Amino acid sequence: MSFKLGTTALMVASYYGHIDCVRELVLQGADINLQREVGEDHQNAYHSAQAMSGATALFFAAQQGHNDIVKFLFEFGASTEFKNKDGGTALLAACQYGHAKVVETLLKHGANIHDQLYDGASAIFLAAQGGYLDVIRLLLSSGGKVNLPRQDGTTALLKAAIKGYNNVIEELLKFSPTLGLLKVSSETYRLLEKHKKSKSLMQDPMFLMMQED
Repeated sequence: MSFKLGTTALMVASYYGHIDCVRELVLQGADINLQREVGEDHQNAYHSAQAMSGATALFFAAQQGHNDIVKFLFEFGASTEFKNKDGGTALLAACQYGHAKVVETLLKHGANIHDQLYDGASAIFLAAQGGYLDVIRLLLSSGGKVNLPRQDGTTALLKAAIKGYNNVIEELLKFSPTLGLLKVSSETYRLLEKHKKSKSLMQDPMFLMMQED
């Protein structure tokens, strides 16, 4: 059964962490790997829903940190390969919200540690953006690439520096990020100029020195 914006009962139960409901729905034949669809009529009216288009029950459970549901869904054939509209996978969602136990479970069940959003953001980048040290350590020890930049040139190290996450910087430096990654690309600078919240950063002498010529 599908509700508004292509959301199923299984997706809702997975999102809210109702394991008993998830179990009952799956045992009654709910499609675990069904992807959420947002029709053309809804996309303009529900902008926030667009990014969730393509998400599965596993994605929602991972995003919310419900490790018991993630494990249960794997028992019945959940796949880690599905992506949402932005290229997000269950692993990327778990990293973005700092759910280390879920990340560990996903990796054990074959999630691709090198997954990236369509803008190039990696699992390590998303974890660094939120300051989730335990997730970063797990990803690095599992073979994650610390030097992988986003399309605009921003790296996990630079993001952590901007956010002020010193413990994250210390962990990333253990894996020797190249010095060049501390430079801010001209494209990144142009993007920041568009946001008023970045005004103080734009005037920071250190930030200006990091610009590429």
